[in-house]
Amino acid sequence: MLYDHPDLDLQDLHVLDEISAMRSELADFLRVPRRWTGRLRRTALARAIQGSNSIEGYRVELDDADAALDDDEPLSADRRTFAEIRGYRQALGYVLAMAKDPHFRLDGSAIRGMHFMMLSHDLSKTPGQYREREIYVHDERTEQVVYTGPAPDDVPALVSELVDDLARHDGDDPVVRAAMAHLNLVMVHPFRDGNGRMARALQTLVLARNGVAEPEFASIEEWLGANTEDYYRALAATGQGRWAPESDAHLWVSFNLRAHHLQAQTVRSRWGRAQRTYEILDDLVTTNGLPDRVTDALYTATLGFRLRRPVYVQQTGLDARTATRDLKALSDHGLLRPVGETKGRHYVAGPRLAEVRAALGPTPAPVDPYPELRSELLR
Repeated sequence: MLYDHPDLDLQDLHVLDEISAMRSELADFLRVPRRWTGRLRRTALARAIQGSNSIEGYRVELDDADAALDDDEPLSADRRTFAEIRGYRQALGYVLAMAKDPHFRLDGSAIRGMHFMMLSHDLSKTPGQYREREIYVHDERTEQVVYTGPAPDDVPALVSELVDDLARHDGDDPVVRAAMAHLNLVMVHPFRDGNGRMARALQTLVLARNGVAEPEFASIEEWLGANTEDYYRALAATGQGRWAPESDAHLWVSFNLRAHHLQAQTVRSRWGRAQRTYEILDDLVTTNGLPDRVTDALYTATLGFRLRRPVYVQQTGLDARTATRDLKALSDHGLLRPVGETKGRHYVAGPRLAEVRAALGPTPAPVDPYPELRSELLR
């Protein structure tokens, strides 16, 4: 027995319609090629990696999460943390690769394979293998057990049931199906470690496999990372401290719909800001007699990334000498600011890019589709 799909109320259905409308708007926008599409797509993946891992205490800067996409070295993350980030990047890359593969079949072996990709850097965590012991989730702040999973002997059958349940609910909205896959996997807690990240990656996989366009932008991992306490509250209210699949999952589904709606609003806002940012940067580049190729680097710096010459060389295809001249020119114009010396040198946004950020104005606050839900979580 698993947690069953709850009946949706009128508010849930209305929110689902609005999420679908925003996703359709994004899909229409993406049909016209734009220079910043690739950068925003990469940044969305980096934010998902950063957010999901931050929930587990592995915190990195956004540009270090972005570096993991190309298997580059980080600027500031320690070796252990970056190994976790790379592992999650590998699993998420697999999710996106399988999104449209007609031969892919989600089963227990695929789930275990994803887990191995995620944690193969640490064999002490038995990556890809179901746990063989009872499992208890502790609150590190209070040192109390907040959840007890099902018996280890039940795990293989429960994971198989999860896969069958997804097939049984094939006609349900993919956002709901993905939320329930997340809930059931994290509550089964089939592995010794990495269960939360696996559940969030599975949620993204179900979305990607069920026709949700542009899965990089449909993931709510960034939002969950920024709202970790509410995430834990929603799981605790649903799980009630133990494996209790007879419990009502309606609060959990509404929580996920709220997350999708708020994340979709954020993505829509970023696309508009990207367009405006490139317009301002194009003017700056032309006015200062700079080559057009530097605009992408300036946009990246405007987002808060730290730029390195080797990465700039790789992204532009320039030789090292020309890249050095470009970065010096951008620094001389106050668009970038060098930090550090020789091998460790990188570049951050200069004072003139700070003016660009100011010209964009504040990001509008999203409208909460469930104004009373957070108060319910805080009870």
